[in-house]
Amino acid sequence: MSDGVSLLDEVVEAVGRSAKYRQIAPSLVQALAERALAGGARPKDAIKTVKNKLHQVAGAYQGEPLQADEWLAAVRAVTTAGDDLRPLCRRMMARHASTRERLPILDDFYTVLFAGLPHLRSVLDLACGLNPLATPWMGLPPGCTYLACDIYADQAQLLNGWFGASGQTGEAFLCDLTSGPPPVRADVALLLKAIPCLQQVDREIGQRLLASIDAAVLIVSYPVHSLGGHKHAMDEQYAAQFARLAEGQPWRVEPFRFATELVYRIWTGR
Repeated sequence: MSDGVSLLDEVVEAVGRSAKYRQIAPSLVQALAERALAGGARPKDAIKTVKNKLHQVAGAYQGEPLQADEWLAAVRAVTTAGDDLRPLCRRMMARHASTRERLPILDDFYTVLFAGLPHLRSVLDLACGLNPLATPWMGLPPGCTYLACDIYADQAQLLNGWFGASGQTGEAFLCDLTSGPPPVRADVALLLKAIPCLQQVDREIGQRLLASIDAAVLIVSYPVHSLGGHKHAMDEQYAAQFARLAEGQPWRVEPFRFATELVYRIWTGR
């Protein structure tokens, strides 16, 4: 084993021992470690760099540890009783910063964005967080398959339990979007507030990712304020950024402005 490989293993293993990051897709950890070491960082500094980058990409949005067994037992109980799942889903989604921000607009969000779409057979939720728990608001037709991916293994496990307990046809799996989207076809793909996070790893990822997602309709969104609640003209900045991404593309784009989110519905023609 060469020194370079052993140093890489040292960094990857050290990051993986952290409770905060051990559930993250190994491919992303390795790619960040390779980049840090290639830049000349010593292992100790590379470990710190990788952890900081993972925090920017995803860690800052995680709340308390997932209580999968407790949550899924509650979902099964509500489903068995035939009661409304939405109050429970709201409490669960409040544990993740991104979906928590969407709760005040959730009653309108999917009603507006899914209006006028063709019959949906499949939805692909990229960098999903806990957003699949919002399926009770989506009005998906029977038999529609919901595919969800993110970089957290424990989150994917929870979501697979959710699909089974709630009766929604679906599957959650690990994916590292910095290496490209999963090779699946969907009627609608959701990429909600993910591009700014992914740009912490790759500044040019937005255009490449939007061009390679295999979906007839893309729903892409941006936050209008920081996690701390500060706006800093974020909606104007992200509107300008999206305009650059869409320039020259043969898309039909519809913008939507919600209180906490700037959204674009893109008809790709694919």
